[in-house]
Amino acid sequence: MRPAALAFDAAASTFDARFGEWQSVAAQRTVVREALVNLFPPGGAILEIGGGTGEDAVWLAQRGFTLLSTDAAPTMVETAHRKLASFGSRAETVAAEDLEQFARRYLGSKHSRFDGAFSNFACLNCVEDLGTVGRGLARLLQPGSIAALVLFGKFAPGEMVVECLRGSPRRAFRRFRHGAVPARIGGHDFTVRYHTARAIGLAMQPWFRLVRRLGIGIFVPPSAAEPWISRHPGLLGLLRRLDRAATRPLATLGDHVLYEFARTEVAAP
Repeated sequence: MRPAALAFDAAASTFDARFGEWQSVAAQRTVVREALVNLFPPGGAILEIGGGTGEDAVWLAQRGFTLLSTDAAPTMVETAHRKLASFGSRAETVAAEDLEQFARRYLGSKHSRFDGAFSNFACLNCVEDLGTVGRGLARLLQPGSIAALVLFGKFAPGEMVVECLRGSPRRAFRRFRHGAVPARIGGHDFTVRYHTARAIGLAMQPWFRLVRRLGIGIFVPPSAAEPWISRHPGLLGLLRRLDRAATRPLATLGDHVLYEFARTEVAAP
């Protein structure tokens, strides 16, 4: 496994308990879910990239979608598979970097292409070459279907404020750095990359057309503000309302940004 997969695999057993109680995470997740359920055709077959323990996949499966949730961390996948089995959906160990190879194997087994795909909470920031993701999705998605990719924003004032208040100015401005940036979870080190909007768009061309961007967590602070922000529900409620008003005009300022891509008619590579 790659370093990021090893790190998240080690954190799998405590992942839901750690993040499930954090209201800042729930607030951002809610906005993404509301977008997803309106982007995909009712009852469609949906591919998830970097699905972790399957929380978003289960939410969609409960609403009639059929999910194949993928992740590079086997323990994460085992957890997701247990959650999804009762809904007729499943999870499989597939790294985002290996999406092209997965597409050849999956379609070679006479499976139909998917009606949509998504990746939430910056899994793709662990990928160095997003072109592999674009090419893989081009093979896997039907023309006209949507790929909704949620990555870290490149310029997030909320994180700057929170990290400065915590006395971590280096972390406050880490998104401006180029190349690999050190990260750590579950006692394991790995790296992330803060991709620019231009780089993300180029990785998806010419097989996808950018439809819109939505800012996720413009005013709602990042998880670094936990557990303090969860103890102030009134303030968080106000910040959520501000986020809804600003999600499109201030999209580039989000802690995360949802990129909505539409599959074009250009043949897959």
